Amino acid sequence: MNIQQEEKAFSVQELIQQKKSKSKNKLKSEKIVPVILLLTAIVSVLTTIGIVVTLFVETTTFFSHVSIKEFFTAQKWYPFSETQGSYGILPLISGTLKVALIAAVVAVPIGLAVAIFLSEYASDRTRRVIKPILEVLAGVPTIVYGFFALTFVTPVLREMIPSLQIFNALSPGIVIGIMITPMIASLSEDAMSSVPKVMKEGAYALGATKLEVAIKIVIPAAVSGIVASIVLAISRAIGETMIVAVAGGSTPNLSFDVTSSIQTMTAYIVQVSQGDAGYGTTIYYSIYAVGFTLFIFTLFMNMLAQFISKRFREEY
Repeated sequence: MNIQQEEKAFSVQELIQQKKSKSKNKLKSEKIVPVILLLTAIVSVLTTIGIVVTLFVETTTFFSHVSIKEFFTAQKWYPFSETQGSYGILPLISGTLKVALIAAVVAVPIGLAVAIFLSEYASDRTRRVIKPILEVLAGVPTIVYGFFALTFVTPVLREMIPSLQIFNALSPGIVIGIMITPMIASLSEDAMSSVPKVMKEGAYALGATKLEVAIKIVIPAAVSGIVASIVLAISRAIGETMIVAVAGGSTPNLSFDVTSSIQTMTAYIVQVSQGDAGYGTTIYYSIYAVGFTLFIFTLFMNMLAQFISKRFREEY
């Protein structure tokens, strides 16, 4: 009996030691993980700061050659002129906003319609099929969208609009709208799905139809998430590069005409980055000024989305 008791006591001691060693390893891992997460956060912050500082410094160099007044008020953008170049960014801003507006006109109604269908009408099986397809659509490379706009959408539009040029604002705007539709649909559907079922069931109990519930109950309750998704999608459209570079052209025009060639801020950056300007020239530094302007646009849109999300958020 003594031998058995000693063996049991020894086994219990082993279990205690094993438990202590496991707890020590767990404590070490719990101490290491926050440090790793902090380092990753610091890397992200430092990267952002580095980008902003680089843009600011190079933009300052550009404005030492070109006046700020000319940059924001001149109506012509001809940096490659053989004489004195003109650096008025308004034509680039005009092209960017035209494409973004067309994309919003295409994406907002389609995205909201898809979100309402997935939230209120689709069965669980249908939702599991459609939502992954939308996510795959969002993952298509933008260069593929660009050539799709140039080789398919533009010829189709030219059959309906004979005056439409090969490079124009309409075709890339429509395709960018198709590209950002999954973003609006997915984020809006998530916002609609977060509306409590009690509110919907109460409306159904009063005799409301599904469409009435969606329009009068779900959308007003999820308006903060819906508007934030739209603003973020438009911000994505403003920053799009390859679609407008391939199908939009490279002619900066300050006009409301969507059938003629345009140039956006991102398309100009691509053009100069291909080697059309030497290092240290005014044209070279202009891409940083344009990039900084685009950064301000995107920052403003993201801040607007956050403000709307917080201002109109419904808590249940």
